[in-house]
Amino acid sequence: MATVFKVLGQVIPAATTLTTLYTAAAPAVVSTIVVCNQATTTATYRISVRVAAAADTTKQYIAYDVSVAGNDSTALTLGITMASTDVISVYSSTATTSFTAFGSEIS
Repeated sequence: MATVFKVLGQVIPAATTLTTLYTAAAPAVVSTIVVCNQATTTATYRISVRVAAAADTTKQYIAYDVSVAGNDSTALTLGITMASTDVISVYSSTATTSFTAFGSEIS
């Protein structure tokens, strides 16, 4: 089995809009998600892991309305294991928060 380390996804979602950050095409491990608030004011964010692309429900959230200060970043080292078709979705209170997922795909 080959393991490829890479940037798995990057997105700046529209304000208050749940947006896909990464959909696993094969088994994967998301090692770190970085949340970057590019505004001068505090923002809140959410991150969910949707098994097999299931509809959004509260049980899927690993972060919910967490604050990130203006002009600041938060790195979450998580080690999320994902099967094919699992989805990581993100949400922010503003349109100035970016999300980047780093990890590896296994084939």
